[in-house]
Amino acid sequence: MAATLSPKSAIIDGEAIVLNGKGVSDFHSLRSAMRWAPDRIIFVAFDLLHLDGVNLRPAPLLERREKLLELVGPAKGVIQYSHHVHGGGADFYAAVDRMGLEGMVSKRPDSVYRSGDTEAWLKTKCYEEVDFEVAGVQLKPGSAPLALMATRDAERRYVGSAHIALTKAMRERLWAKVQEGKGTPPKGADKPDAEWIKPGLVGRVKTLKREDKLRHATLQAIREAKS
Repeated sequence: MAATLSPKSAIIDGEAIVLNGKGVSDFHSLRSAMRWAPDRIIFVAFDLLHLDGVNLRPAPLLERREKLLELVGPAKGVIQYSHHVHGGGADFYAAVDRMGLEGMVSKRPDSVYRSGDTEAWLKTKCYEEVDFEVAGVQLKPGSAPLALMATRDAERRYVGSAHIALTKAMRERLWAKVQEGKGTPPKGADKPDAEWIKPGLVGRVKTLKREDKLRHATLQAIREAKS
């Protein structure tokens, strides 16, 4: 725990995670653990911004991380140091994908710490494109409409929402389906503000890999299902 660390004060940048049975970070397990099993949560430290009154933000990244390792140590407890790999971005990404991880973060080794948008680091996620049924559209005042997706099997289970990134012609086809109506909500959908459409419209969705529910998803294309 933080109280066991030696400095009087420190600002550590990191991320809270929960590991699944395969030892892989699991976002949905994290959400559950925050309420039911907080002892499963691990804080992975990857940067040190401030230490005992000294501002480390202007120091190069690798220098900050060296001090972070001295502070945290290669421990396996509640607070853990995030190790890095030099170079080989493409090969590392391929390994991340094979391991079933969400993605990777690349940083310039000599970069200073800046809040907000910066070109000093880049997050690369592992995506896949999957076909689902377009079950409906969620229309919230003041928000962009979302496509509501379901599995294309007998269960017709709701899998989540996706941002709509269609061509003009495809959008017009989708809105025509919405106006036609005649749809019913899929299993597990609780969307009182949704417009459900008649089954038969297939959507190609880009989403994070290996997730039970859609995450960071966009609807890329639509087509009529083959009868």
